[in-house]
Amino acid sequence: MQFERGLVGLLTAGLVALATCPAVWAQPANPPPPAVGVVEVVKRPITESNEFLGRIEAVNRVNVVARVTAFLDKRLFEEGAEIKTGAPLYMLERGPFEADLAAKKAQVAQLQATLTNAQLTTERQRTLLSGPAGQQSNYDAAIANQKSLEAQVQAAEAQVQLSQINLDYTDIRSPIDGRIGRTAVTEGNVVSPSSGTLTTIVSQDPMYVTFPIPVREVLSLRARYATKGGYSAVVIRLKLPDGRTYQQVGHLNFASNSITQTTDTLLVRGTIPNPPLYANTSGAPQTARELFDGEFVTVLLEGVEPVQVLAVPRSAVLSDQQGDYVMVVGADNKAVQRRIHLGQSTATIASVTDGLSLGDKVIAEGLQRVRAGQVVTPGPAGTEIQSIMKQAQQAGTMSPAPAPAGGAKTPEGSK
Repeated sequence: MQFERGLVGLLTAGLVALATCPAVWAQPANPPPPAVGVVEVVKRPITESNEFLGRIEAVNRVNVVARVTAFLDKRLFEEGAEIKTGAPLYMLERGPFEADLAAKKAQVAQLQATLTNAQLTTERQRTLLSGPAGQQSNYDAAIANQKSLEAQVQAAEAQVQLSQINLDYTDIRSPIDGRIGRTAVTEGNVVSPSSGTLTTIVSQDPMYVTFPIPVREVLSLRARYATKGGYSAVVIRLKLPDGRTYQQVGHLNFASNSITQTTDTLLVRGTIPNPPLYANTSGAPQTARELFDGEFVTVLLEGVEPVQVLAVPRSAVLSDQQGDYVMVVGADNKAVQRRIHLGQSTATIASVTDGLSLGDKVIAEGLQRVRAGQVVTPGPAGTEIQSIMKQAQQAGTMSPAPAPAGGAKTPEGSK
């Protein structure tokens, strides 16, 4: 019995000792707010750009055909070469046309001799009218014969001119500067106007680039540039099929007067230089150029003057099923979710068209530790982020490449 009373006393004394020990019963301290790196929203200049699929077309295209029927004697050009206006292309058989021209000239000479005799007869009859032997009827007949011969001489001279034209058609020359294709007819064959195209010549510099624009884009572009100069407010840049950017800049010069009903697009055309790639010091007939007639390219329609837009680091942009958003440090250092709309952006900088204001503090580092409404400890973002933002403000007329929306995953998506 005394043993039990002693045991109870010891347990009671132990409980009292534990109750009076603060180290055992003290509650754990709350963790401090997460530290995050923030950047202020800044303005950056960008060149607005719209991307379309286009095709290169030659400004001038000529299908060379024969104008007379004759044997093809010679081909005088190198296939695929660049030629100048007036360069000889084909030589047709000339003999029959030269003989025909000589015969027509002889006929003119004969008629002119007859006309000279008729003129003398007319003058003689006019002299006789003043004497008793003269008759008015004879004089009238002489005048009529003279005029008839004059008309025959004119007709014969026209035949000479036609024969000369046909003879000239045996010498086929280039009507334009450009690159000539392969020949469809070889020497020794008979060619005629019904033979079809002998070869094709396409001009090289400048070139057309044509591309369709959806009507919705047409309305947007008109609202954006109509008051800034229309065609002169934009320039054309090209991306070649291998992904390289073409170095020359083009300009718009035409828009179709009607919408293509099958595609609901408006056909637009511009011109762009196509100079030789290398100086042709060897005198070779073929010159290398970047653009080809019929080539598919990507057309970038860019504004001449850059515009100022709000910018944040691309890494600060999150996305979910509802769209893009960023986390902003609000009142009392609480994280606030802001829904945004992105404009044309790059891989490192996101242009924001709606949802942010200049000077807002956007969380760019430590996003994985932040939830909306949570108190955070803001501080300047790291050197790399700050450098990106500084470069954005000094970007000048840098043309951004379109990038997909939502540059980073949401915290939920990263779990």
